[in-house]
Amino acid sequence: MRRFARVAGRIGEAALVVLALATLVFLALRILPGDPAALVLGDQASEAERAVINAKLHLDEPMWMQYARFVGGLATLDLGESVRRPGVSAVARVLDAIGPTASLAAVAVVLGAILGVGASVLGAGPWLGSRRGWIDRAATALAATPLLAFAPVLTFALAARLRVVPLPGDPEAGAAGLLFASGLLSLPLAAHVARVSRAALDDLGRAQFLGVARAKGASYARVLWMHALPAAIGPIVTVLGTQLGALLGGAVVLERLFERRGLGTLILEAYASRDLPVLEAAVVFSGALFVGAQQLAAAAHAAVDPRVRS
Repeated sequence: MRRFARVAGRIGEAALVVLALATLVFLALRILPGDPAALVLGDQASEAERAVINAKLHLDEPMWMQYARFVGGLATLDLGESVRRPGVSAVARVLDAIGPTASLAAVAVVLGAILGVGASVLGAGPWLGSRRGWIDRAATALAATPLLAFAPVLTFALAARLRVVPLPGDPEAGAAGLLFASGLLSLPLAAHVARVSRAALDDLGRAQFLGVARAKGASYARVLWMHALPAAIGPIVTVLGTQLGALLGGAVVLERLFERRGLGTLILEAYASRDLPVLEAAVVFSGALFVGAQQLAAAAHAAVDPRVRS
């Protein structure tokens, strides 16, 4: 029963956060100075054209009725039709784009965790003691380096010059293109994971239960993989959860940089073409994706570390 209550509480909390974000998006496009119809059609549009778009987007209704319709649309996944593609649902366009973005971010999380933990193990001294070296310095520098500072350089060197990997934006690149793009996205995450997990391993190197395992004759590998890393999983999951926002933001940047299909490209296209229903749906779904990922990270942390359970 308590577990069900915790799950219900997390779902309710996530729903409230998404509703608050959706409300901000709704208000931003209607209360801020300017005519939304003019934003869609341009300042040179006639009054008749503006009246048509106002009726289509229900902007001629009272604000409370617009908001009620908007919230009802969130519940039924019906946020209207695309202005630039009549007959196509705004939510359908978002759902078509959310898959590539989720795949890019998910693979980046896995790669970031593997690379980060691997680097922390290589940087640990005998019996998990501190041994600062080039791995620590590289992780610190990489964690502070913006994605746009190295992604174009690595892409030019590896894809354009050496041609050892496909261009990430090539529609025919397939899994190889996804893996390379996710690898670029995972590097800053791996740097953060490496720093946190190495610090956790340093602390665990003085733990009594590891000393007992060593006294019983356990090898270094067994102590590391069977005792130390499982005990350090909590901080690792925490840093993965806290970096999800930056990861999704980086996915948007990479999608635009490499012209890959995804939420980032859709948001920029909807903004450039003034497609308000699609822009609303894309921003709300992006926020929902982030909130859902945060809740999953918190649930995973609670599952592996009973100390954080309420």
